[in-house]
Amino acid sequence: MTLLLIISGVVLGVGLTLVASDYFRIPLLSTSKAIKNLSRRQKKSTGSLSLLLQDLAVWFTRFIKINEYKRIQLSADLQTANMNISPELHMANALIKALVVGIFAFPAFWIFPLLAPVIVVISLLLYFNEVGSIRKLIGDKREIINYELPRFVFTVEKTLKYNRDVLGILENYKNSAVSSLEFRRELEVTIADMRSGNYESALTRLESRVGSPMLSDVVRGLIGVIRGDETAMYWAALSIKFADIGRQTLKQKAQKVPAKVKRLSMLLMFCFLISYLVILGMEIITSLGAVFGS
Repeated sequence: MTLLLIISGVVLGVGLTLVASDYFRIPLLSTSKAIKNLSRRQKKSTGSLSLLLQDLAVWFTRFIKINEYKRIQLSADLQTANMNISPELHMANALIKALVVGIFAFPAFWIFPLLAPVIVVISLLLYFNEVGSIRKLIGDKREIINYELPRFVFTVEKTLKYNRDVLGILENYKNSAVSSLEFRRELEVTIADMRSGNYESALTRLESRVGSPMLSDVVRGLIGVIRGDETAMYWAALSIKFADIGRQTLKQKAQKVPAKVKRLSMLLMFCFLISYLVILGMEIITSLGAVFGS
């Protein structure tokens, strides 16, 4: 009887989804092939389920209202994280993913009622995690760029002794910045911006996109070079400062490695312990069965 109810619920859900998709003109998977091919060319993994959820999120954006201040702030964060979507779509993506998980609370309420509140809590946690994921993306991007800046500052310091062409310096470094794709992408955007407009404005926009205090120091020095200021001492001091920061970053990463190894060792020990207890329990049950059976 329970299996029949589950099958009936699945069939009814699929039917209602198809009817709703046709009524609200939600694009189906067959109309999303162009998006999938574009994502493949951009080396982004986009499956059928992701496309369906994306289509639902696009339709859901018409019901989402965000106040102007929060919208501006969220739009700036999305731009910094290299996410070319609107703030409404970002919120809709989080809501759709949470609803996909939360909808399982209804069948769980009939099959196993104690599981329904757990599913609701998981869906809420998923929503807040998706909404806050943009901050993590920004933090990861900023960390990657900061890790590359000491080498960039050292290169600029040495290059300025015989060349003060800021655009040429950025172009030359862009070709060698293979270890930091995030920084290289930002340099490409900035170079294109400098070619089509004012140099100082382009560098200022680079600073605002990344939002890194270290990059702000670099931009300040580059603007000084553009204005013809004597910046040799500034770049020398900045190179020493960033070298110290780079060494501290490496030390922090090295200190985290033993903690990770320790956690993995504890997990492995617990796995062995659980396996031992299971085997011991099975042997005790077998022995008791033999005793009582005789």
